[in-house]
Amino acid sequence: MEDFTPMMRQYLEIKEQNKDALLFYRLGDFYELFFEDAEKASKLLDLVLTGRDCGREERAPMCGIPYHSAESYINRLISMGIKVAICEQMEDPATAKGLVRRAVVRRITPGTTVDGQILEEGKNNYIAAVYGRKDAVGLCFADVSAGVLKATSLKGADAPAKVLDELAAFLPKELLVCEGYPVNKAFTEFAAEQKIFVQH
Repeated sequence: MEDFTPMMRQYLEIKEQNKDALLFYRLGDFYELFFEDAEKASKLLDLVLTGRDCGREERAPMCGIPYHSAESYINRLISMGIKVAICEQMEDPATAKGLVRRAVVRRITPGTTVDGQILEEGKNNYIAAVYGRKDAVGLCFADVSAGVLKATSLKGADAPAKVLDELAAFLPKELLVCEGYPVNKAFTEFAAEQKIFVQH
């Protein structure tokens, strides 16, 4: 890390805490993406891939979008099932002493978006969580855009089949699966068929 510029070290530290998301890193009037995030975003969003001095011989791959038009780009990524972390400047660059302090202020996923442009009118946008083992399972469904929360527990040898029935009834956009939950072929196929964004 020593050979990176201070700003790039800050970026890499924040990215380390947000490995699972594309990091929109605020630099003035733009959100910039670097390294693998930049390469991925440039392909998905048809952005020009450039480079930035990062303290090393090779420039860091970079692409950016104006902050005032970021929502449309974020919406496109979310509709593809990609998580986004928004990293803002936490102090005024004009008065900051040294490097501007930055922090992730928002993480957006398919099940947590509240953007009206993505949400289908008259339909719930559920994020679900499944926790348990083969014969005892807890399920929770939340629609953060509507303030709805529903939960149930399922018991018995047929609990995995009942889980699929519940998922079919609610059709969440995103599903959090606890470690150790027995994911079978029927579960995987159902999630793929219904385009449910699954996280383990």
